[in-house]
Amino acid sequence: MSNTEVTVVVSDCAEEDARTVFAALGEAFTAEKSALPRSGGAAAGAATVWTSVYDVADPRGRAGQTPARLAHPVTLEAQGGYRAVDRVLAELDSAFVIDAVGTAAGDQEKDVHVRLHGREA
Repeated sequence: MSNTEVTVVVSDCAEEDARTVFAALGEAFTAEKSALPRSGGAAAGAATVWTSVYDVADPRGRAGQTPARLAHPVTLEAQGGYRAVDRVLAELDSAFVIDAVGTAAGDQEKDVHVRLHGREA
């Protein structure tokens, strides 16, 4: 993984809320890899996680133009270089309300866990 890539994992939510989060990130950054299910791909009640890798080297900075609405809070993990993760969190903060859950830091990467809530207009 390069120092401009961030792996984003979304869990503990409905597919529609996961799509909302990834759509907001897609407005701001280029997705290098994505594992989003096709519509209706997750079985009802099944534990599901969605993963995408974003290159944040050239952010478009548009995630928060419209406040994002979520039916329920979403758990999100972002892992990558310090500055890259900070860029992702800044864009998410413009679209959602963020509650920090935890952070693990290493020499060159950090892993941040947050809960996202919809931001009302």
